[in-house]
Amino acid sequence: MYAVVKTGGKQYRVASGEKLKIEQIPADIGSEIVLDQVLLVADGENVRLGDPLLAGASVKAKVVAHGRGEKLKIFKLRRRKHYRKTLGHRQNYTEIEILGISA
Repeated sequence: MYAVVKTGGKQYRVASGEKLKIEQIPADIGSEIVLDQVLLVADGENVRLGDPLLAGASVKAKVVAHGRGEKLKIFKLRRRKHYRKTLGHRQNYTEIEILGISA
């Protein structure tokens, strides 16, 4: 059984027991959260699709950790103009573990 949930402006395919990194959410480590923006729930051949959200479906998850991603290098250059600029960016994330899917 798996589901497609929307959080942080992105869509994730989740199954029970797996861990994933999502955009940072304000929740304490060890607390349980409910992701209620479910777009699709599939159980074998039985697939339920929302329009756009599936009513009554939710995904329970536990917050495992908060962290920061790898550093991305942003390099800007204007040729022949002596303009060079280097920036870096590290995106904050929340790591969650999926506990269960209810449809």
